[in-house]
Amino acid sequence: MEKSKIKGGNKMNYPEMKVVSSSNIAELGYDQESQTVYVRFLNGSLYIYKGVPEYEFDNLFNAPSLGSYLHRNFKNVYPYERIE
Repeated sequence: MEKSKIKGGNKMNYPEMKVVSSSNIAELGYDQESQTVYVRFLNGSLYIYKGVPEYEFDNLFNAPSLGSYLHRNFKNVYPYERIE
């Protein structure tokens, strides 16, 4: 199920977001078609990471420390931007 949001007059579709247990991350989502990872932080900000293979999202989702994994394996590897 996708969530829709209005941003700048454009409707954005987000993938299903799954609540995670982390000291910094609230929810994760993955769009298979665009290979985009959605990361909502506890402060409410939402970032997307582009061109991420599904196995890498699975590795993130199952990592013992989501924040550490994200920092080591995503931050300087995949293009990202804050969308909320």
